[in-house]
Amino acid sequence: MSLLDHCPDILTVPEAAEILRVDPATINELIRAGEIICAEIAEKPLIPRQYLENFIEKSCKMCYTECVEMDTPDLNSQGQQHLDNRIELDCTPFQGEIEMAKITRTITINGAKHWIRANTEQEYADKLLKLVGSQGTAQERGKHLFADYAMTWFETYSKPSVETATATTYKRQLTLHLLPAFDGLTVEDMTTDDVQRLFNSMSGSKATKDKAKMVLNQILDAAVEDGLIAKSPLKSKRIKITGRASKATTPYSVEQMRYLVQHITDIKDPIDRAYLAIQALHPLRLEEVLGLQAADIDPENGEIHICRAVTHPTRNQPEIKDTKTQSSARTIGLSALAVPHLPTVKDGEFVFGGTKPLTYTQVRKMCDRIKRDTGFTENITPIRFRTTVLTDLYDQTKDIKLAQAAAGHTTSAMTLRYYVKGRETISKAAAVVDRAYSS
Repeated sequence: MSLLDHCPDILTVPEAAEILRVDPATINELIRAGEIICAEIAEKPLIPRQYLENFIEKSCKMCYTECVEMDTPDLNSQGQQHLDNRIELDCTPFQGEIEMAKITRTITINGAKHWIRANTEQEYADKLLKLVGSQGTAQERGKHLFADYAMTWFETYSKPSVETATATTYKRQLTLHLLPAFDGLTVEDMTTDDVQRLFNSMSGSKATKDKAKMVLNQILDAAVEDGLIAKSPLKSKRIKITGRASKATTPYSVEQMRYLVQHITDIKDPIDRAYLAIQALHPLRLEEVLGLQAADIDPENGEIHICRAVTHPTRNQPEIKDTKTQSSARTIGLSALAVPHLPTVKDGEFVFGGTKPLTYTQVRKMCDRIKRDTGFTENITPIRFRTTVLTDLYDQTKDIKLAQAAAGHTTSAMTLRYYVKGRETISKAAAVVDRAYSS
């Protein structure tokens, strides 16, 4: 609320009295009556700003509401009303609470900045009181809460220096895994056992756990550099990270690709036809296809120039950027099968989307239309086309350097490991051995 926007997060009794324009004795009476909730630190009452806002909201509500008998709301263990159990006439919901938006706020205590994250206002208030209660001891020890240190690292060093999509991934690891696992722990007190328990509690694939490990490793390395700890507990040889293997991308069969090429003219929308012709017949990432502009496609010379990419770090807000790596900026051959389906595009506009690139939602709907119009039995999945084309390119030429260049990879090992799946069968492998060893 605007009245308290510029107030500190923790108020003394005189400060609260000045805001409400009453004497401190009146505030003390309201505290004793349970009308204003406070915390006592070293026998000194302190009022979280959120609780004073609650009191003001409730008081304003009562001014305009006739006295109505209401059931007594649930009370917490201290006899205080729990914010999550408010009834409609008790107080007005805070902005965003109806949508259950996650709360991320900072407070400053004794000159130190702290981060508090919560799902509800009640959880925020509980964490605020817990933090205030722990600060005297924590500061005397000169230690640093992991949550505060991690968020300072993210906001100061990580977020400004990485791509938006990478920053989003890092923030997700912090919010979903790291901050809950080490809630209340200081960096100095973290042990190898704490780190191992984090990975033991995580479900999912090993790749998912490795993402959390990567972020945690950077935070703890920074703590070592700052002299907070002598050695990162993540470096222990006892740490074991297990999990199921990620599912590999399966290429479409040759028969499926031939079917799509034969039925491309069945697709009703010309832009949908152009998309399938570009995505299915060339080893391009989806972000590279969405980044194509009119001048990038050269039918006369049979070339496609990959100059930029379009990512969606916040799902449906396109971000135009450079290609993923320096090797990704490349020129590849334009398939003759795709040429008849290329659209007419104005200079400077995107091939798919015009003045603004398509969003992921639009691409997904386009893939659904293509599947429906062609009668294809499986889902149209962009990443599978890239894997399929690279698999067949290598299968037909046996030239890994050619496949690497077409993929835009820095090393051929990347191409072989993740994209070239091979078309040969087990029986053919046995036949080769038989030929080699037979007379």
